[in-house]
This record gives sequence, structure tokens and C-alpha cells, in this order.
Amino acid sequence: MVAYLVASIDVLDPERYEGYKSAASASIAAHGGKYLVRGGEIVRLEGRWHPKRFVVVEFPSSEQAKKWWESVDYAGPKRLRQSSAETDMFIVEGV
Repeated sequence: MVAYLVASIDVLDPERYEGYKSAASASIAAHGGKYLVRGGEIVRLEGRWHPKRFVVVEFPSSEQAKKWWESVDYAGPKRLRQSSAETDMFIVEGV
């Protein structure tokens, strides 16, 4: 079943975060993922949640998304993201 990695990101160091974006893209593609949403304007219609940057990545399965997140090739980019942004991230299965 298809799974979606969803992230709300508050970039604290834009210069370092740019390095993360290119490194993360390669590792996502290597694990069968593809970006569906990456940045762009956010228009809040209801509620209190106000993400600053929003990302959605489609993976073939929840297991594949977890393998990417735990992979050696994402370890470096993950550290870069964690040091340059605050992130809420989760995986949700599609229907």
C-alpha cells in the first residue's frame, strides 16, 4: 500500500537547509520516493496549525519510507536537516 511521508518544517538556517534539499532528493529517489509537495504557498482554511514549509513524499509502502528514514544514505542529510530546521514528520498509509 502506498504511503506518504508528511513533514512540516520551520527552516532556521536557510543556507544550510539548501544543502539538505539537494542531498535529501537523491536519497529519496534511491528509495523509490517521489515528491508530491515541496514548499510552495500554504493557504490555511481552518484551524490553528500554520506550517511554514510543507512537504509530502510518496513511497511505495510504509516500510519503504521507514527504510529510507533509517538508511545510511539519509543519515548525513538527516543530521543537516535536524541542525538547520525544526521538523514534525510522520508517515501515513494511503487508501
